[in-house]
Amino acid sequence: MSSPIRITQLWQGSTAQSVDGESTAFAAGKPPLPTSTDPSFGGDGSRWNPDDLYGAALSTCFMYTFLALARKVRIDVRRYEDQVDLELVTEDKRTRIQRATLSPTIQLAPGSSADKARAMFEKSHKYCVIANSSAVEIILAPVFVVQAA
Repeated sequence: MSSPIRITQLWQGSTAQSVDGESTAFAAGKPPLPTSTDPSFGGDGSRWNPDDLYGAALSTCFMYTFLALARKVRIDVRRYEDQVDLELVTEDKRTRIQRATLSPTIQLAPGSSADKARAMFEKSHKYCVIANSSAVEIILAPVFVVQAA
């Protein structure tokens, strides 16, 4: 059993004027993370909003899970760049993330098996904490590139 995770979220402002004030997330030993609402709700587009954070959390969790599995089966991954697309839907006046598409381009060392890497990527879904904690449909669309010798 791992230890609990504590995040502190601090907001200051005046709801008499706006819900978007100075908001920052903190965690012990990490740099502060400026947060806001989405600009469509009057938020500051230069700060991370909850949708951004969800996409980043899902992508990061999937990536590190895949990299650990790849290392375990001796696949030499040289580069991993993901593009995450979130699709939102509004039903009964409630908005939620309906679908997340992960589209990483994964570069493998010369002589690597793209099929073996794909199997490990698909297996990552089983072990990714964020994916296992979500009711969101997750679409996997990786591209594997084996570097030339």
